[in-house]
Amino acid sequence: MESSKLPAPVVIPAEIQELSRQIEEWRSARPHRMRMPEPLWTLAANLARQYSVAQVSRFLRLDYYALKERLEAPDRKNGGRQTRTTFIELPTVAISECTIDVEHPQGRRMRIKVTGPTLPDVAALTRTFLGMKA
Repeated sequence: MESSKLPAPVVIPAEIQELSRQIEEWRSARPHRMRMPEPLWTLAANLARQYSVAQVSRFLRLDYYALKERLEAPDRKNGGRQTRTTFIELPTVAISECTIDVEHPQGRRMRIKVTGPTLPDVAALTRTFLGMKA
């Protein structure tokens, strides 16, 4: 006689269950074809970072690719692109000439050319260029 193994029961984490309850409550009260509110998407993306996009999208009945896009693009203000920041350490010794290139996620570029012993506030210039708050 062949023994059949039953699959282990799926354990859904409490955080996902709570968000599922909130989403189902929203779904039952919404007008037809209304977009899900950003706070619910944000919570889902945070859970996807902790568990996985596949697991969270399946348990919450969300579109996998929409959740994945939100996970990869947390800053919705910049056209859905993720801002990648690279930190560099500038030398503390006197430099005679330096060129710093900064590229905005939307494709704009800025070149800072420094000559002489004083260095401008590169961080402030970059934040302003990228449209970030101080």
